[in-house]
Amino acid sequence: MRRDVLEWLQANPQMKQFVRSHPIWYRKLTRYPNERQQLEIQTKDYFKQTWPHKVGKISNGLEFASMMMQMYGAMRKSD
Repeated sequence: MRRDVLEWLQANPQMKQFVRSHPIWYRKLTRYPNERQQLEIQTKDYFKQTWPHKVGKISNGLEFASMMMQMYGAMRKSD
């Protein structure tokens, strides 16, 4: 693997962890060092850091808060 690619992986711990858990990327980066952008996309998807994942996480949090408020309102009415 080229030195600049190795240095780039060393500077990005998440990418390094992803490559270690998916060894096929060692071969891809060795043969095609310009595939870094594709690796970034797959790494973000793997660690659930894409926009759809973030929106879903916020949505789940809001849903939970809404449910808690409804439960609190129901408990106040029963008293």
